[in-house]
Amino acid sequence: MQFDTLKFADEEVAALIKENRLLRPRVLRSAQEPVADIDGKRVVNLTSNNYLALANHPEVKKAAVAAIEKYGTGSAAVRTIIGTMSIHEELEEKFAAFKRADAAILFQSGFTSNVAVCQSLISAPEDLLISDELNHASIIDGARLAKGPRKIYRHKDMKHLEEILGSPEARKARRKMVVTDGVFSMDGDIAPLDEIVALAGRYGAFVMVDDAHASGVIGEQGRGTVNHFGLDGKVEIQIGTLSKAFAAVGGYAATTRSLRDYLGSVARPFLFSSSQPPSVAATCLAVLDILLKEPARLKSLWDNTALFKEELKKAGFDTGSSVTPITPVMVGDTEKALKFSRRLFEEGVFALAIGFPTVPKGKERLRTIVTAGHTVKDIEFAAEKFKKAGKELGII
Repeated sequence: MQFDTLKFADEEVAALIKENRLLRPRVLRSAQEPVADIDGKRVVNLTSNNYLALANHPEVKKAAVAAIEKYGTGSAAVRTIIGTMSIHEELEEKFAAFKRADAAILFQSGFTSNVAVCQSLISAPEDLLISDELNHASIIDGARLAKGPRKIYRHKDMKHLEEILGSPEARKARRKMVVTDGVFSMDGDIAPLDEIVALAGRYGAFVMVDDAHASGVIGEQGRGTVNHFGLDGKVEIQIGTLSKAFAAVGGYAATTRSLRDYLGSVARPFLFSSSQPPSVAATCLAVLDILLKEPARLKSLWDNTALFKEELKKAGFDTGSSVTPITPVMVGDTEKALKFSRRLFEEGVFALAIGFPTVPKGKERLRTIVTAGHTVKDIEFAAEKFKKAGKELGII
């Protein structure tokens, strides 16, 4: 099919190819497992966010099937029309308790959760959103849709954050919200949430933390960054996704009852997009039950993380500032990162290359995640292949 009016797309694709930015994703042909069939090849999968290895768990699948039998395949409506099912409310109640918040509200994705909250709360020119420079793209887009201005502070730089909070613009703001990722998705480091909360309190701001890569991963029973810092009940808004450790799709905001009700009445993604399929809510409920009753699963995640980091560092790789299962392997060049990823795949390991604009130029890397389901043999195999390919390409 040809359209002269769309010839510009050919030029755009050519430019992306020239810049090594055209994305052609590999295809998963099996369940999302620690060792999976990707593009017809069985490989150790170090790219999935399936932290707890629950995406193919028998109990989880059984719960999803049971929900389909009871509720059908979809809600066929937005929450405020007739798309609120009892299973949605059950998940909201249990997730609020898990996060030790008064209430929670479900969204269709982690992305829409961030957009919804930023857009709904920074709703006038007199408001101010203050954001870490390495926050997720969904926070950036949410800030762009907000009606108030935004200020960006240098990554985890508390002095810079305080300068912004103490500025004349911030002092006169009607509302000011400090937004940070809990665990940063490309570097695997953790926000200094205790310091952020202290500064926000001093200057009359409230805090929103995106725990996409922290829920189910850090804190007591995987409760997230807020719990990790002993701040239960002291952070106004906890955001997250249900597509990573919770092995499904969707997002949430855990907060006060009144703010939950406010978001349920004004947040555009909530009002204008159909609710989660009941099988998705059932999946999340089953994962939550497993997380709470099987502490060994979380321990396995962290034991595997420690082993893989140790093996990479012994080999001489630079893993940046990571202290979580997200472990970047720094390369610093787009073409070399792509070659590294391709060479590893040939050797039986899938580790995705990440380049500009997802990360700054000169910070290109392979981004890896080990899960609770990887065996010691999987990890040692992957580490050996990293060493082999890294030496071939002159990375170590």
